Amino acid sequence: MLRAALASAGLVIAASAAAQGPSAPAREPAALMTIGRLHYDGGGDWYANPSSLPNLLAALRTRTGLRVAAEERVVTLSDDDLWNVPYIYMTGHGNVHLSDADLAVLRRYLEQGGFLHADDNYGMDASVRRELARVWPGRPLVEVPLDHPVYHLIYEFPKGIPKIHQHDGKPAQGFGIFIDGRLAVYYSYQSDLGDGWEDPEVHHDPPEKREAALRMGVNLFAYAAGYGG
Repeated sequence: MLRAALASAGLVIAASAAAQGPSAPAREPAALMTIGRLHYDGGGDWYANPSSLPNLLAALRTRTGLRVAAEERVVTLSDDDLWNVPYIYMTGHGNVHLSDADLAVLRRYLEQGGFLHADDNYGMDASVRRELARVWPGRPLVEVPLDHPVYHLIYEFPKGIPKIHQHDGKPAQGFGIFIDGRLAVYYSYQSDLGDGWEDPEVHHDPPEKREAALRMGVNLFAYAAGYGG
């Protein structure tokens, strides 16, 4: 399984007490992980927030012992590269559409240990909920409980996902889809973590907002990489 392979790569979180599995120095280049930015159909701007993922990857390199690349990898659900990333990130302001073939691949990717983070950049909520309901009609989005590892794995978020941008003024919420107890899909709603990951001059967010967004992103990626149980 994808998740098991990642967990055995010998990657160590600096804040963790111990390594997870044997190291494999001879294969270190192959152990570099990255974030897959999902290029989807439907007309939405999947490419939004261009500085966000490089900044999150930089935070992962400096704050953890995870061996991650400097750049994201753009993937579609028909790419072989999909199977080389533990965390796929989907964002935008508009419509998301997945073909039946895409849905089948996404379902298999998630069942084999992959992780999808859908981050509403304001305007994609209706289409994301619609498409996720098509992935597993019998597995509705549910609010992720506050005691879940994504809120405590490295940084503490006792109140759940931080609110970065105003949007409709509603509280930020983290929804998920679980497979056999594992969080496989995380949907950040009314938060806009990706805006918080961007360069400071893009949105002029206060430092504490950017820091909260980066910390939440570090937790999410670390969980996807296999360190959440």
